[in-house]
Amino acid sequence: MADKADKKVITKPAGHALIAAVESAQLRRDVPELRSGDTVRLQIKVVEGTRERLQPFEGVVMRLRRGGMSENFTVRRITNGVGVERTFLINSPRIEKIEVLRHARVRRQQLYYLRGLTGKAARLKELRPLTAKQVAAKEAARVVRKAERPTPIATTPAPAPTTTTNAGE
Repeated sequence: MADKADKKVITKPAGHALIAAVESAQLRRDVPELRSGDTVRLQIKVVEGTRERLQPFEGVVMRLRRGGMSENFTVRRITNGVGVERTFLINSPRIEKIEVLRHARVRRQQLYYLRGLTGKAARLKELRPLTAKQVAAKEAARVVRKAERPTPIATTPAPAPTTTTNAGE
């Protein structure tokens, strides 16, 4: 009986906690922040026979599906006049590197409407980062606008109107 008392009790995470522990170990840390409309360049590991090489895939992020380990995104590019869409798992070991080349201004999360557009119609408005000079000018303009804004004047209640009665009528 003494041997049973000497054994240490080992508690293991069960259920959802176990799954979360395993998934957190598999998550990638080097993923840039992606949004719909971003143009990205991926370096994908492709196995051909016994060789493994990196193949670039560049296109527009059409959609993002969040969800921890199974988070994925779809990238669309036009190759020889034919639209090609590929869906990638963000945490996949097949993706060597994800580069965000540019951001675009879009008003939707899923850009399925791009499938029906070709040529110039399929372009997205690019968002360019502000330079330090532009940021300083924007801040100065904000300060000037704030200084020009009139301060609210405390209003005093208006005197009650006096009514006159005409006795002659």
